[in-house]
Amino acid sequence: MVNLKGMYMKKAVIFLIFLFSFLFVTDVYCCTSAIISGKCTKDGRPLMWKHRDTGELNNRVEYFKGKKYGFLALVDSPESDVPQAWAGTNSEGFCIMNTASYNLKDDDVPSSEMDKEGVLMFKALGECKTLEDFERFLDRHHRPIGVEANFGVIDAFGGAAYYEVNNNSWKKLDVNDSKTAPQGYLVYTNHSFTGRFNQGMGYIRYANARHIIEQHLAENRLITPEWIFSDLSRSFYHSLLNIDLVKDSMLVKGSGFFVDQDFIPRKSTSASIVFAGVLEGENPLNTVMWTILGYPPVSVAVPLFVKAAENQPSFMVKGSESENALMCDMALRLKENVFPVKRGNGEKYFNFSLLYNNHGTGYMQAIQSLEKRIFDKSVPFIEKVRDKEYDSAAFEDFYNDLFAGIEEVYRLLED
Repeated sequence: MVNLKGMYMKKAVIFLIFLFSFLFVTDVYCCTSAIISGKCTKDGRPLMWKHRDTGELNNRVEYFKGKKYGFLALVDSPESDVPQAWAGTNSEGFCIMNTASYNLKDDDVPSSEMDKEGVLMFKALGECKTLEDFERFLDRHHRPIGVEANFGVIDAFGGAAYYEVNNNSWKKLDVNDSKTAPQGYLVYTNHSFTGRFNQGMGYIRYANARHIIEQHLAENRLITPEWIFSDLSRSFYHSLLNIDLVKDSMLVKGSGFFVDQDFIPRKSTSASIVFAGVLEGENPLNTVMWTILGYPPVSVAVPLFVKAAENQPSFMVKGSESENALMCDMALRLKENVFPVKRGNGEKYFNFSLLYNNHGTGYMQAIQSLEKRIFDKSVPFIEKVRDKEYDSAAFEDFYNDLFAGIEEVYRLLED
């Protein structure tokens, strides 16, 4: 017979340890990411995921004309003095993203000359076509580079790799190398594998993502962008505590609040992106930048295309009267309800029962239902426009239809 009382006591003790240890932790802005080779994906095309955590929660997308190539990028909504990109894809199918690393820096370069990852990625998107181009770009970059980061890159020629980069050097981990990535994918958070052992950050989130992906593949299931958003970007599995808030509702009884610590989605999450690459020989303009703006549990994925150039959907770019994207603003309004406590340590708690509950009325439950409809409409549209010239009328009708459904659901959730 199962000892329910003992089981509940054990969970309660784990939670209290978690709670008290959390109160003394200083938050660090980080990211969670993965590159998944075609051997693990449903259509054989590579996928690259970036789940962004940052201090600037208002994000949007923007199209730029680079030195050689046009590109679409995730940017902070407030305009920066120096152009920066926090993930993006260009007209040649070159896609890049990063996670901060905290165990690579090996010099005394002052902090004022660091944190230039966004500047580097902006330049790379405008100049690089292949992984080899990016490697030459790093080699000729002035020193110190001004970064301590892991850069993920895929291209239209089958290339897929992470680059661990500090001020003076870089090391490549090839996702297509069976010795480096025997299961066909790599997960990165905020430490580098060739950096100082047991230093850095993000180990629990790394274990979260690894566990979820491994379990999925062990069941002989392949990976899609829709699954990544549903099961990674909105996961409330915690590997150290061995709990999943969605499956273990007894942990959030009472007030419905829980501590916001070491889950993949966090209060500091500003966006989640999946780059769906192309097969070698395919038109690189078929690359899709699936983009969630704002806190993923209360926002939805929208497919974006470089071939549309400046004609990106109006709700994903800077508004006519605001620097912010309407989609991000809509998500942040709901997020305010999820993190309602402002005084003292209250900002470190979130109302999980408002996101997910046994009645099926949570924000996340409504959002995931909406997102399924978005994918059901988007996948055939993507196939329809694949290898065709950009048709502004077709894209406009597609996005108008998508947003009509999005707006209707958000109107109901905000009432």
